[in-house]
Amino acid sequence: MKRILGIWVNGRWCEDAVAENTLLMAYLRESLSLTGTKQGCDGGECGACTVLVDDEPRLACCTLAHSVAGRRIETIEGLASAGNLSHLQRAFHERLGTQCGFCTPGMIMAAEALLRKNPQPEREAIRAALAGNLCRCTGYVKIIESVEAAARAGVSA
Repeated sequence: MKRILGIWVNGRWCEDAVAENTLLMAYLRESLSLTGTKQGCDGGECGACTVLVDDEPRLACCTLAHSVAGRRIETIEGLASAGNLSHLQRAFHERLGTQCGFCTPGMIMAAEALLRKNPQPEREAIRAALAGNLCRCTGYVKIIESVEAAARAGVSA
């Protein structure tokens, strides 16, 4: 059974008829063509599908779309502004935090949530914020360095 879903996605109001059992990830990727949210494990264990719901990290593969009705959803596509990468996206690019790139959107969204709450996190806070995100390239050093660089850039911006 479908019913109308209304949510804010990357600053834009979206209203669609959506099946009650549709996952947020499927809605974002299939209905809105926001494919930056990656489908990894389908079980909430890898973090590749991390998006922000009202500034909090949420696994889109485990979230029913209707459960976030009326709320603000942000995906990796929403971080760039006027074609310019955010400090965090730029830091991942410059510091080689992307590696193969599959986990990158989820890592960046988890890190974005952290930096909004704590603009100057210690390394342990970064590790804790990224603990639910897996990198199969074992690239955590470059990822953590990327978040640290973004935090420094945010102060100087």
